[in-house]
Amino acid sequence: MVSKFGVNTLLTLLISSVLIVVSVRYEPDWKSLDSRPLPSWYDEAKIGIFIHWGVFSVPSFGSEWFWYRWKTSKEAGIVDFMNKNYRPGFTYADFAPKFTTEFYNADEWANIFKASGARYIVLVTKHHEGFTNWPSNYSWNWNSMDVGPKRDLVGELATAIKSKTDLHLGLYHSLLEWFNPLYMADKASGFKTQDFVKSKTMPELYELVNTYKPDVIWSDGDWETTDVYWNATEFLAWLYNDSPVKDTVCVNDRWGKNIRCKHGGFLNCNDKYNPGKLQKKKWENAMTIDRYSWGYRRNARLADYLTLHDLLSEIVSTVSCGGNILINIGPTHDGMIVPIFQERLRQLGDWLNVNGESIYGSKPWTHQNDTITKNIWYTSQKSSDSLDVYAILLSWPEGKVLTLGAPLPSTTTVVSMLGYSTKLNWKPGTKGGIDISVPIIPSNQLPCTDAWVLKIEGLKN
Repeated sequence: MVSKFGVNTLLTLLISSVLIVVSVRYEPDWKSLDSRPLPSWYDEAKIGIFIHWGVFSVPSFGSEWFWYRWKTSKEAGIVDFMNKNYRPGFTYADFAPKFTTEFYNADEWANIFKASGARYIVLVTKHHEGFTNWPSNYSWNWNSMDVGPKRDLVGELATAIKSKTDLHLGLYHSLLEWFNPLYMADKASGFKTQDFVKSKTMPELYELVNTYKPDVIWSDGDWETTDVYWNATEFLAWLYNDSPVKDTVCVNDRWGKNIRCKHGGFLNCNDKYNPGKLQKKKWENAMTIDRYSWGYRRNARLADYLTLHDLLSEIVSTVSCGGNILINIGPTHDGMIVPIFQERLRQLGDWLNVNGESIYGSKPWTHQNDTITKNIWYTSQKSSDSLDVYAILLSWPEGKVLTLGAPLPSTTTVVSMLGYSTKLNWKPGTKGGIDISVPIIPSNQLPCTDAWVLKIEGLKN
């Protein structure tokens, strides 16, 4: 038997042997904030869906910048549109009651986003117009509960995403509001006053995080002044140290005109940012299926939408260079995701069901493009004892042999096509690299209709 003294000694030894992990505290400065590791889920996810929805979805003409371009007469077509279709004296606020959302079904949206193969979403909670898609305590009578939908649009989608899918929830929030009197007064002072930030912007951000617990805060509307005015570092220090999502949350780089492409969890730099080459810091390509707008447009033509091939080209070039891609759609004022957006997302999901191995959790390889054959992008994955390389072909090879210059084969190299069961024959290239025999595959046995992926195992490099 163990004596009482022996038990106490044993407990003391056990307690003293426990490794106590001291939590890192981040200071409200960029050197400290940038030292925080990006949560691993974000890099592994690769693909997200962006959703631009707001009062601008009612006129659904021009773009989500409708109000600004109308009020400042920046676009003659919008001024003419209003003069021809609306009574004199009609204001932008008059659109809000028409933001009805009667067909909005968050569960259906969640199903579509899940079917797309995306691993996270980013919903616009407030655009530069200032209308909040949740019942914010800091946006009186200009929110989705007081006027228009009479619903918590953010809350409904947050619940559906978290309960019906394994996707990560992200929330977009604009720091500025074009015509908010408090913001305009701060701007007139040369941003020496911060009344708008202290009473509107920052309280909203804390409210969003504490209420909906998002894994992404996607900031925007930063470009007119610096991070000092926005109190950005103080908010981010709280977000990383004490918020309910401190261990999982990721943020972008839009926290002041002096911050973009320099600081933040990941870099957006500019809209539709795709540098086409490997970057030193994690980045994201936020882009649109509608070539000309982030919000829904009633008068968009078929040619205005990216084809599946266009979309896949953007995805593989982004992922090959170490980026994530955030694919934007714009729902209608009544809450519908129109068929063209649904089709593109479901087509993407079908492609990823076959080829996701080359995308999710992948890492950039030593080459992003092939050295001989064009329209080929590379990714890689660590396997149990080697590195698997994926060559993503954006066009089907024209001849019987596909010559790749970048891969250096070994005696154990194996080449296959994702979704096709038969291994592909190959031989060393006459000028280095590898020559792969192109199989003759009946159309009904092709693994997909666009962007075929070759998996190459056992390379020397």
